[in-house]
Order: sequence, then structure tokens, then C-alpha cells
Amino acid sequence: MGDILSVPFGQRQLSAIAVRHSSTHQPKLRSVKLKDVFQVVSHGYFSKDYWKLLEQVAAHYQTSLIQVIRTALPPGLLAKSKRKIRLKRPEQKLDPTVLGPAARQLLTHLQQSPAGEYTWQYLQRQHRQSRTGLQELQQQGWVESYLAPPQPPQPKQRQAVLLTGQSIAVEHLSPRQQEILLTLQRQGGDLWLSDALQRLRTTSKTLRTLASKGYLTIEPRQVLRVGSHSQAMRDQPKVLTADQQSALTALNQLAEATQVLLHGVTGSGKTEVYLQAIAPRLAAGQSVLVLVPEIGLTPQLTDRFRSRFGEQVCVYHSALSEGERYDTWRHLLSAHAQVVIGTRSAIFTPLANLGLIILDEEHDSSYKQDQPMPCYHARTVARWRSQLANCPLILGSATPSLETWVNTRNTLEGAQQCGTPTDSPCPTHYLSLPNRINTRPLPPVKLVDMRQELYAGNRSLFSRPLQTALEQLKASAEQGLLFIQRRGHSRFVSCRSCGHVMDCPNCDVSLAYHRPGTTAYLRCHYCGFTQGQPERCPSCGSPYLKNFGSGTQRIVDEIEKALPELRCLRFDSDTTRAKGAHRALLERFADGEADLLVGTQMLTKGIDLPNVTLVGVMAADGLLHLSDYWSAERAFQTLTQVAGRAGRGDRPGQVIVQTYTPEHFAVQAMQHHSYNTFIEQEQEQRQALHYPPYGWLILLRFSGLDARQVEQAAQDCAQQLQTSAIEGIQVLGPVPAPILRVANRYRWQVLLKGTLDSPRPNVSNLRQQVNSQVSVTVDVDPLNLS
Repeated sequence: MGDILSVPFGQRQLSAIAVRHSSTHQPKLRSVKLKDVFQVVSHGYFSKDYWKLLEQVAAHYQTSLIQVIRTALPPGLLAKSKRKIRLKRPEQKLDPTVLGPAARQLLTHLQQSPAGEYTWQYLQRQHRQSRTGLQELQQQGWVESYLAPPQPPQPKQRQAVLLTGQSIAVEHLSPRQQEILLTLQRQGGDLWLSDALQRLRTTSKTLRTLASKGYLTIEPRQVLRVGSHSQAMRDQPKVLTADQQSALTALNQLAEATQVLLHGVTGSGKTEVYLQAIAPRLAAGQSVLVLVPEIGLTPQLTDRFRSRFGEQVCVYHSALSEGERYDTWRHLLSAHAQVVIGTRSAIFTPLANLGLIILDEEHDSSYKQDQPMPCYHARTVARWRSQLANCPLILGSATPSLETWVNTRNTLEGAQQCGTPTDSPCPTHYLSLPNRINTRPLPPVKLVDMRQELYAGNRSLFSRPLQTALEQLKASAEQGLLFIQRRGHSRFVSCRSCGHVMDCPNCDVSLAYHRPGTTAYLRCHYCGFTQGQPERCPSCGSPYLKNFGSGTQRIVDEIEKALPELRCLRFDSDTTRAKGAHRALLERFADGEADLLVGTQMLTKGIDLPNVTLVGVMAADGLLHLSDYWSAERAFQTLTQVAGRAGRGDRPGQVIVQTYTPEHFAVQAMQHHSYNTFIEQEQEQRQALHYPPYGWLILLRFSGLDARQVEQAAQDCAQQLQTSAIEGIQVLGPVPAPILRVANRYRWQVLLKGTLDSPRPNVSNLRQQVNSQVSVTVDVDPLNLS
């Protein structure tokens, strides 16, 4: 398994992957003339354990192996690789006169090549019997075949901006040009062009103008393509607290497949424990895989890892270009010890001699893929990979998922009853970091009941306590974060005369209002449809259109009106689309270019900004009332994580949460930083209703362009499942999806719900029984039920 093959397909020769060996063939192929594999191009391109992992993913998530392969491999890996034929240096002298005409002609071509090699595609065109000729040359020992990149790797060039050292002449420059040069000087006088455009808030034209005047130069520089650029300075391991040292000692004693829950409060120093646990693995020649939930986390984390381990650190995630992912993948095939930092797709990177896997923020839902199939969870795949590689798996979080918490507790209790923790097939350890570094206190949380604010006559987006805290921010030279769930300006636009709502023509959702500058537009956050903001209602012609709901953009606008002295930056998917934007925005904020960072979920994920003393949550209720069985858990985790961004430096922090339901148990538990209190109540509810981890779910999603066909397919499948259902399994539905139509595709769904004692049915064959115009997605262990 894992061999790269050359196979005949009609008149063509195609590349293929050997996925399994079989002594028999399928009955439907008996009448078909089977052809032999022409040649094995590369033996064992991937390890046997790697293919076992892919097969395990395909079986558990009920999808075909080829779909898993497409997900695991970087885009175009085989398409970019080319089969080449090169001359060998035989140990004994060979006689070319004994070769046939085709073999002699191919040999002549190869001997005339300056490199002694050609692509197989080229050689095929040189003689009609090239296949026979090649086989003869290989049998005689003249040539060998191998898989190679389409061209030798070329150094990647990247534009850099450098100050020339010429003194800034006030009389020859505008105030804005002077400001740009002075800011560049403060940054060390040397930035990548893409970073300079972000950090200096300027344009390429302006920089070229300054270059023409001799104040700076713009020149290309060679950079590695296997990771993000980092200017992080080399650093040394830090002195650990007693809790950190205890956790590290326990981790360094682990050498086999073991699952470790590292439960540390926000700011307790989990990353430093990771770094010091990784060092001995690298020294022993082992590689380490570090997974993070969001791409936005990778720049800051990569800088810290590179400052410790240098160029042994690689980055792998979907935001890299195809070329970068391809280069990184091939680089990882080497046996060198290295650290890979990536998002969920990095769980499939082909690291040799894997010594440790780390899932940071293991609770995060970003580790679960909803579509396309396979709908895998990186945490589950990481467990399997840990067992196959026989290496420890660290699950780190301040707010562990209920599944991880229950599994850890159950395994530990069972092991204690057996008398030893090694009696479990996969030993489990629980390590705790209950205190912050330097015994810094967790920030106090103030809940503001927005109903009382309304009764007091405050109709502003900001409660009085939050307004006061924001006003004090500038005077104290401190920074703050404002968290709101939605991006954009307003959630929807409605006519105040007739009530008409501006809807997306392709989806059953309203269009969100955006106003990045002076021009306003409406955008669908599902399909991307965009149109200009109309001056009048398209239904009744009224000019009275009003925006409802709030997003990051509106919060920034309101701050600029109420507190113009506060400098704001937005941190959401709208402002971080450009490559390198995550890093640039965080660096600008860390350098003090803004007092307030307004953002969405990105703010909750591991950002470490020591000068942040204030965290404000604009509307906690948007997290609490979602149509998912685990909405309370998600709300508690999100609120706790964003609150943990405050007070991580020398100054104490504070958190202000605005909500209309301060009595909700998740909000109450978050206010008191009480994970155990929340877990006890959440466990009770899940257990009573047999929701995970006290049961299992399989969601079938049906979609298509014809509404009737989709509905009928869902009904037929549900009826078949109900007929064959066994005890302990419920078939819920079919029902329309919460948003019936997205991108002009109608959606229905069926939910299978079972107890832990009931076996999970294999429903993958249902896809073959529905109308070919209807697609069916099988989501095993779904998190998103919409």
C-alpha cells in the first residue's frame, strides 16, 4: 500500500496510488478485460501506518477511501509530481547491441540528455513501442524510474522595503510621507512589502514615490516557502512554576501512546510547557505535530516556536498557496526531526518518527469539518494517529470539551479501580495548571443586565459600566478588547414603512449591511452574493430603510462617535483576508498603534497581549440561544476564553459582560471562573437526553437544486431507516434544514440518535439509493446541526 503506480487507461498512461491488495476482483469486473499495472514508480511513498490511518478515517466517518485521500493529500500532489526516467551507472559494462530498436532509441535519447534523464511523457512520444523499450532497459539495468517535482525547486522571491539612511528632509516631503518614514524607522527600517502596506497603512504607489526620492529601496529577497516569515528573536526556556514543572516532569516520562489532558486556566503557561516538552523529542530525532484551531493563531504561535527551535518549525494550513502546501508536504517526507504547526488538515501531514502530538485549545469546534466529506474531527483522528505512531497525545485547554473531560475521568476512575493506569488500552493522564504565571489573579467578571440599562434610559450599545471603563482606557495607557459574535456593520436592513427585509436571492437569509468606507453594500455571509445599498425600498419605494443588529464594523463606528480619542482596529474575517493580515494587525496592536481591538471569535483563541486590561463582551446572548445541543458549552468556553485575554501582564484586568440573561448557568459559571460548576450542570442535561458524550449522533444532509427531489430523497431514506432501526436508535426527521436554501441548493436533514449501548449503523450505502441530482453528506458526530 502507498505505492505510486503507472497504469494503462485507454490510450493513456496515468498515475495511481495502490491503496490495498486483493487476490480477487469484484464480480462486475469479470466481464471486463483487466490490465496489468505497467510499473511501480515509487515504492512505499507513504508508510503503512499512514494508510491504516486513512482507512480508519474512511470507516468511522462512513466515506470512500478516495475522498479521505483527497482530503489528506495537498492539492495537486500527484498532478505536480512527474514520472522521470534516468540513466543508471551499472556495476558491469552492458552491451547496447543486444537491445531491441525501441530500447536503443530511448537509450540514445537519454545519453544525449545533459542531465541523463527525461520525463516519461516525453520518452513516450519518441517511439511507438516505448513501453516495451522502457521495460527492456529496466530489466537490463540501464535505467531507473522515479517520481520527481515538475521542476527543480526555485528560490521564492519576496519584496522587501528598506530605509536608505538618508536624513528625512521636511521641506521635500509631505507630513504623511514623513510619518511613513518615521514609522518604518521605528520598525527597524526593514519590512516585507506586504507587511509594510499593513503596518504603515499606505499604498505601493506611495512607497515607490519615496523610493524614487531616495529615501527607501524596494528589492526582492529570497525566502523559504515552507513557513510564515518571522522576525522573532532567539529565546531560551523560561523558569517554570511548580505546577508547570510538575506537568513537564510527567510529560517527559511518557514515551508510548498515551492521552494527556493538560487543563490549565488562561494565562497559566501551557505554551511554555509545550515548548519544553518538545525540546527533548527533537533532540532524540523525533518530530512533533502541533495543531491549533484557527489560522489566525499560527503567526503568533509560529513566532514563539521559531524563536525556540529556528528553522525546524514548519507551517501547514489551508491558507497557504498550493505551491507552499506542496513544498511543505514534500519537505515533511524527509526523516529530519521537525515541528509542524497547523490547523486540522495538518493531522494528515506525513511526519516520520512522530514523537508527540499536541492539540492546543482542544475544545474548539474548528477542529471539526462539516463539509465536504469526510466530516472528521481532528481530535479523534489525532487519537488514532497517536496509537499508530505509539506516541503521547496532549490535549490542552482552559475549558476542555465535555467529551474529553468525561472520557478522561471515566478512564482514570476505571484505571484506579484496576489498580494501575496502564490497564487501559490507551493510558490517560490528567495534568492541571490551576494558577496563572507569577500568581496573577484571574480577572474579575462584571455581569451587566441590559434590561436594567434599558429601564434606566440607556439605549446605547454600550452599558454604563463599559462606557466608563472605555473612557478610562486612554488615560491609563492600557488596551482593551471588545468581543462581538458578528462581523460587518448590521445584521439586516428593513423598510420601516412596509417591513420588507433585504434578502439574498440565492439563500433564505437576510443580507448583512457593510460600510467599510463611504460606500455601503449588502452581502450574504453564506454564498457571498453582494449588491449595493438601495436608496429606496424595492417593495414600496419608501426611503426609510433602517439597519438592525450590530457587528464589528458598527461597534467601531459607534466608538469613533462616542469616544473619538480611542484608536480602534477591527480583527475579523473581513479585515484579515489578505495574506499576512493576521500577523500585521496583531503586531500593530501589540506595538500600541491602537487602544482597542474589536473582533469576533478570533479574539478568543490564544492571543497573548500583556497590555490588555479590559475585555468587553457586547452581547453574550448571541452565543446562548443557538439550535445546537451544546450551545451552553460553546457559550461558556467562548466567554471564558475571551475573558482570559485580560490581565495577562503586570497590570490587573477586568471583564464586563453585557447580557439579557445574567441568570443563565453558563454565564454564572463563567463569572466565577468555575469550570467544575458548569460541567456538573451540563453533564446532567446531556445525560438525561442521551446527547454526546452519553450517546451518539449521525446527521444526514440532503441537498440539491430541485426542492421536491431533495425532500423526497430525505423522506425515502428516513422511511428506510425507520423500517430497519434497532432498539436504542431514534430516527428524527426528515425536516428542512434551519436555513432551507443556501446558494440555490435546497437542504433537508435526518438525524440518527443512539445510546452508547446501541451500535452505529452504516448509512453510507444510502447515497447510492437516492436520485443522482441529490447529494447526501454523512456527518458522524456532528457539532453543527444546521
